[in-house]
Amino acid sequence: MKRINHHVSEELLVAYAAGALPYPFALVVATHLSMCDECRVRLAAHETMAGLIVEETAAMDVDPGLKSRVLAMLDEPAPIAPPVQGAGIFPAPLFEALNFEPPRWKHLGFGSRQSILSDDNKGSVRLLYIPAGQAVPDHGHNGLELTLVLQGAFSDSTGRFGVGDLEIANDDLEHTPIAEEGEACICLAATDASLRFNSLIPRLLQPILKI
Repeated sequence: MKRINHHVSEELLVAYAAGALPYPFALVVATHLSMCDECRVRLAAHETMAGLIVEETAAMDVDPGLKSRVLAMLDEPAPIAPPVQGAGIFPAPLFEALNFEPPRWKHLGFGSRQSILSDDNKGSVRLLYIPAGQAVPDHGHNGLELTLVLQGAFSDSTGRFGVGDLEIANDDLEHTPIAEEGEACICLAATDASLRFNSLIPRLLQPILKI
């Protein structure tokens, strides 16, 4: 497996462990975790700490009806579903989000494509296909953007990102990601606000492309 150099931040990992991340970011983090041994170990440590905190929390009375329902569910456990498998460059969490089908690509121009998996008031998450050697238009961010590389690589002012690497961009970063020569760069990207493009044509196309 290729070495992963850019990981989930501690803040995002804690939020993920607590179930507090919006779906777009949770999907990117889950996909990265499925590719990264180091981050899975870190997540397990946070989950262990959370369990210790729960154990030390003072007991509270619960509704008798709730207790009965929980015991009834224990008596009739749900069947265990077989583990989800990934396919090709798409790890299991992402392939499940794709409904176990190939992405439905839509052209963005100049050979670039996207496949929107989710887009609502909590944010958006999409697959991006950038041909080798091509640049993404120079842009900033109005919020948080997570970009996980699934195939190929890209570089920007913050460094190089290869397969499994996660770039975390906030409103302080303006950059022009460029896909490396070789194979096309395919990424999973989540945002909670629209991008801030610096040139006119991308700005005009934003409402249509939902970027």
